[in-house]
Amino acid sequence: MKVLRRALPLAATLIVAAVVPVSAAPANAVIVLPGATSAEGVATGRGATFYAGDLFGGDIFRGDLQRGTAELLIDAPAGRMALGLKYDQRTDLLFVAGGFGGQAHVYDAATGADVATYQLGGVINDVVVVNGGAWFTDSVQPHLYFVPVSPTGTPGPAQTLTLTGPAGQITGAFNLNGIEATADGKTLLVAHSANQAIYTVDPATGASAVVAGVNVANADGIVLNGPDLWVVQNFLNKVTRWRLSPDLSSGTLTKTITHPLFQVPTTAALHGGRLAVVNAKFDTGLPPTATQFEVILVDR
Repeated sequence: MKVLRRALPLAATLIVAAVVPVSAAPANAVIVLPGATSAEGVATGRGATFYAGDLFGGDIFRGDLQRGTAELLIDAPAGRMALGLKYDQRTDLLFVAGGFGGQAHVYDAATGADVATYQLGGVINDVVVVNGGAWFTDSVQPHLYFVPVSPTGTPGPAQTLTLTGPAGQITGAFNLNGIEATADGKTLLVAHSANQAIYTVDPATGASAVVAGVNVANADGIVLNGPDLWVVQNFLNKVTRWRLSPDLSSGTLTKTITHPLFQVPTTAALHGGRLAVVNAKFDTGLPPTATQFEVILVDR
């Protein structure tokens, strides 16, 4: 995830936002999570591998985005939840936000074995992996939590970062949500659902600032790749793509992605030229009453 540091040419700054509905999709563009009772998080691993979580069951599925298949990897103990999740290729660890129980879980991504569990805070919603560890968001407290990991893959004691500025505002039932990081790890980006905004956060101090122009109602998971930021807008059934300025102070809408099978998507992950988007189906209830949950693949 490299942040563009050079000035863009004038032609590149005159971007017209496009709405791109998808009317038809290849057979493997819909990947069913077999036996899932709910869903929320999705992450890519090595090659075409992806991981997805059962929100209220805590189970983790592993699948192949090219083959369009998925199977159960982790049959989680009773009481666990699985919201946002991220895979760390350097350590082969899978980090999972534990939701309403205030926990975070670390698993061996190859075997599914438990590595560590942390009791962090209020509602642990999403996670991003950076060099040396992983950052988790708390949706009901103005905190981020950092779980350090040694080069050999050993997690250490969790650390709490208190946010100041607009990202630290507690203005609704759900506040901090999705999280991403620049390639160097020196800047974090967080989605604030209640404020309908994206903020930058200094991971050293907790100071935050708004990314001007990025107005995102129902903001949930986010994905950063170079100057492009995708925001999943759950109950609006869309994913928007924004071109960020080199200093991350502002953004411009460049694309709106919809799909006839989107049903309250919550998070997304990049795989080549496509996005893997998971349906949470919160429109059927909380917990949802839907009988099938799936990952939808769309052009990014």
